[in-house]
Amino acid sequence: MGARDCPALLLPLSLPLLLLLLLTLGSPALGSPARPLCDSRVLERYILEAKEAENGTGNCAEDGSFSENITVPDTKVNFYTWNRMEVSQQAAEVWQGLALLSEAILRGQALLANSSEPSEALQLHVEKAISALRSLTSLLRALGAQKEATSGADMASATPLRTFTVDNLCKLFRIYSNFLRGKLKLYTGEACRGGDR
Repeated sequence: MGARDCPALLLPLSLPLLLLLLLTLGSPALGSPARPLCDSRVLERYILEAKEAENGTGNCAEDGSFSENITVPDTKVNFYTWNRMEVSQQAAEVWQGLALLSEAILRGQALLANSSEPSEALQLHVEKAISALRSLTSLLRALGAQKEATSGADMASATPLRTFTVDNLCKLFRIYSNFLRGKLKLYTGEACRGGDR
């Protein structure tokens, strides 16, 4: 049963977009509507959903094991190194990490569908994560992250994106949550401060 078969499943998938629309239209404090990620409430909503997905998978040993390992971005942040990076380098790391995370969630969805009959709750968390990552990619593009990442690509290529692998949905959602709370939040804070100057 997909989201098209049950309209009630569309509501949770569209909630972040509805929230984004309401925040953009209803708050004069946002500044430019082209930079909704600069309103901390928008990113916090995505972080909350990621944390709910992480908590919703329960024990990592139970449900959601993959038949193969999936590559994900390393979410650890060395603050000394991060603060010394150019914004374009930060953008490249976040942009590459978000792309890899999106691929990982899509691959995880395919592996779960092929290996077993995942619960509706797990399917819903995966679908919400896919929707959120697509929205975040668009929001980052509006913030200029793709342009920054491209302009800093030569510098970023000197330091390849650090990765590792996960073998179940619980670990994948933990990485998803940590990435949003860590590198993505740090980058958007810096990019928004830079845009206000």
